[in-house]
Amino acid sequence: MKKVLLAGAIALFGLSNAQIAKGTTYLSGEVNYSSTQDNNTDNKREDFTITPTVGYFVSTNFAVGLGLGYTNGSTTTHFAGAENKLTTEAFVIKPFARKYWTIADKLYIFGQLEVPMEFGKDKNRVSSALVNGETENKFTSIGVNVKPGLDYFLSKNWSIEATIGEFGYNNKKYKDADNSTDNFNFGLNLSSVTFGVKYVFAK
Repeated sequence: MKKVLLAGAIALFGLSNAQIAKGTTYLSGEVNYSSTQDNNTDNKREDFTITPTVGYFVSTNFAVGLGLGYTNGSTTTHFAGAENKLTTEAFVIKPFARKYWTIADKLYIFGQLEVPMEFGKDKNRVSSALVNGETENKFTSIGVNVKPGLDYFLSKNWSIEATIGEFGYNNKKYKDADNSTDNFNFGLNLSSVTFGVKYVFAK
């Protein structure tokens, strides 16, 4: 369905000569917070992410950049009088390259290739009348993602962008364990759509 909409947008607007000039710099980023709680069980999930990003156009319509940030997620569960809290926190590094294609004077589609890396730890805390304790395990995560998206310029300095889905691979390896976890992500769906605002230092 999204392919049909994108093809329709290209047909509607046609190709344009509008370009993003070499030497253009932009600032963007991601700030997300979510919290869900089950009132019946008192189980709770919280997630927080902040990743400022800077990009630089090394040639017309082609940018490279870097995101640096922090992520924290926790899940708290209760069972038989015991509370279990699993927390994951990590520092994030995201180098990327992004290619734009012009649809109209202010509308672009883009494809972004990024290599997200996380350096963090998992903490598991158990609290009950009989047992109290905490374990910690450090990890390193590295992946490769491809994200398609749309970028609309409200003015020469501000734009709104949306990424539509994600195709990628991620490997997570714990310091004190021989095994690692491989994750694959392939999807174009509404739950994978993210929106952001970008400030462009127009030349």
